Amino acid sequence: MAKPEKQAAIVEITDRFRASNAAVLTEYRGLTVAQLTTLRRSIAANATYAVVKNTLTSIAARNAGITVLDGDLNGPTAIAFVTGDPVEAAKGLRDFAKANPALVIKGGVLDGKALTADEVRQLADLEPREVLLAKLAGAMKANLNKAAYLFVAPLSQAARTIDALRAKVEEGQGGAAAPEPAEADAES
Repeated sequence: MAKPEKQAAIVEITDRFRASNAAVLTEYRGLTVAQLTTLRRSIAANATYAVVKNTLTSIAARNAGITVLDGDLNGPTAIAFVTGDPVEAAKGLRDFAKANPALVIKGGVLDGKALTADEVRQLADLEPREVLLAKLAGAMKANLNKAAYLFVAPLSQAARTIDALRAKVEEGQGGAAAPEPAEADAES
C-alpha cells in the first residue's frame, strides 16, 4: 500500500474508533465471503464489520486514544465497530460464532476499557437496554406505590379509629343519634 493510501486508511479507522462506543476484535480465518456477508447483515443495525490490517489498526487506535488493543492485534483481524447497542452487537457476534466456529472473538473495548473475549460473551448475555430500563421503571413504580401506601396508611388508620369511636359513642347512647344543634336550640 502506498504511503498516502495507508494514511487514508489510518484516518478512516481512527474515525470509526472515535464514532463507535465499542469495538469487538475477531479472527475470521476460515470464513467464506458469503458467511462474512451474512455476519455483516446480522449486526448491521448496531455495528459495522471491517477486515483491517493490524499495524494500521494499532496506529489508528492510538490516534483515537485507545491503547488497550495491542495484545489482540495478531493474526487475521476484523473489527465490529459498534455504534448502536453494544449488547445487541455482542449477541449477534456470539450467535454467529456459535453457528460458525471459525469466527473467534478475541476481545474488544467498551467506552475506552479493554474487554476480554469472556467479557464480550458476558456482555452478550445481558438483557437489551430497553428490557433493563423497563425493569428499572417497574422497580421504581413499586417503590413509589409502597411509599404512597405508607403515607396513606396513618390517615386511613386514623379514619378507622375515629369511626370506631363514633360507633362506640352511639352504642353508649343507646343507639340514639345526638340531636342536631338547630333542634337543641328550638327545644330550649
